[in-house]
Amino acid sequence: MRGVVMGVKPQVAQVVVVDDGSDDATSTEAAAAGAEVIRHPTNRGKGAALRTGFLRTRELGFPWVLTLDGDGQHAPADIPGFFAGAERTGAELVVGNRLAAAHQIPFVRRQVNRWMTARLSRLTGRSLADSQCGFRLVNLAAWSRVTLQADHFETESELLVQFVSAGSRVEFVPVQVIYHTGNSKIHPLADTIRWWRWWRRQGR
Repeated sequence: MRGVVMGVKPQVAQVVVVDDGSDDATSTEAAAAGAEVIRHPTNRGKGAALRTGFLRTRELGFPWVLTLDGDGQHAPADIPGFFAGAERTGAELVVGNRLAAAHQIPFVRRQVNRWMTARLSRLTGRSLADSQCGFRLVNLAAWSRVTLQADHFETESELLVQFVSAGSRVEFVPVQVIYHTGNSKIHPLADTIRWWRWWRRQGR
């Protein structure tokens, strides 16, 4: 976590870390590296953690929030591309696209991502590049106009669908693919079931 915060700090005005009920040194390391830390006493899920971070960023007066995971799987060196993408296109949501280098993604994750992305593309009526990447630049005014309910990893899909449905421009920028064995917080069975439940609600 310390390395992630140190890598991000030169690129942004403020770093806010949401510690979602971890039992390790996440909070201590993040604070020591210069981040503001908000801690959930218990694990509430990625969607809930993002909402906490978004609300705090808006309280601080920032119009945009950049999200990335704390496990080192997103490269701080890619951050300028998000700001350039928003400025160039006028997008209110800019999402990292790892599928430009899909061969570097583990096979099962690559296939699941492509499968989910294809279905979300059909649902929204537009071609989406990488629906599951959590490396994103989000306009907070646009975010405040949509309703997000997901508390877990399906929040990535929900945010995309809600922004497209609201008429917000969504663009994708290429990002590096970085995977570290054993670092993922995704629970394949539980999170897949949650995604399916979310997906069925969209169909209704």
